[in-house]
Amino acid sequence: MAAIQRIGAAALGLAALLAAGGAQAQTKVNIGISGWTGFAPLTLAKEAGIFAKNGLDVTIKKIPQKDRHLAIASGDIQCAATTVETWIVWDAAGVKTKQIFQLDKSYGADGMAVRSATGSIKDLKGKTVAASAPGTSPYFALAWFLKENGMSVKDVNVVNMEPGPAAQAFIAGQNDAAMTYEPYLSAVRDKPDAGKIIATTLDYPMVMDTFGCTPAFLADEKAAAALTKSYFEALDMIKADQAKAYGIMGADVKQTGEQFGKSAGFLRWSDAEGNKKFFSGDWQAFSAKAADLLLEIGLIKAKPDLAALVETKFVAGK
Repeated sequence: MAAIQRIGAAALGLAALLAAGGAQAQTKVNIGISGWTGFAPLTLAKEAGIFAKNGLDVTIKKIPQKDRHLAIASGDIQCAATTVETWIVWDAAGVKTKQIFQLDKSYGADGMAVRSATGSIKDLKGKTVAASAPGTSPYFALAWFLKENGMSVKDVNVVNMEPGPAAQAFIAGQNDAAMTYEPYLSAVRDKPDAGKIIATTLDYPMVMDTFGCTPAFLADEKAAAALTKSYFEALDMIKADQAKAYGIMGADVKQTGEQFGKSAGFLRWSDAEGNKKFFSGDWQAFSAKAADLLLEIGLIKAKPDLAALVETKFVAGK
């Protein structure tokens, strides 16, 4: 009996060592995101075990967009999700990163809420607009919307508020307008008495998100490829079992699966083929136009070498 116990104990010890070895073999990576619906497949990849299956030990941290680059600079995170133009601002601030795959494109998921009496965006001249700080997607969207209407951020009074609080403050009667995105934009949609959504990315298609990492992290090409593969596998899971996937992603932002599905209806996630198309011209064209606007509104002092901000080998499968 004692011999059997010793053999059993040895087997358990070996199993523990193998488990520990498996855990050690996984590459640790911290990722910074927000509660934006477009980033949700990253959460799905973690919660459904996709990252782990592909050899990654992922920690996802919710960090406001205005602070995400600081977390990269400090080493707290190695990778992040954000809008294409934001990487340009981060680079100008000395935070070097490379985008490796596209996450999503907004189809009405980002927008401007205004009071019912506001007839056009031009009517906001001299009015108060809630938007995140300069260097964030909502602030850039505000600048873009205004420019398309012959105005600039200097023509309005910007109150810096994150997308969630901006939407709730607007619903509560504060400010003349608010820049926000899903799932918070739907909160405004559900309160028509508070005002209306005067424009979204259906009117001005300029919000697209990418995933990127520090050059130091990308030196581990196997890990970078695994991140890319995991994202596409999460999209495959959404197609295969949408109800389950929506339930997992919705829970992360305190939504039911049905509520999450409605938010997701205002954007498109980018699969492998979509990524190849995006980085074959669309990314370059948008980045150049975005850099011009960032220069105009003073968020950067010079246009960077855009080619240095992206690495497409992982999408191309090379």
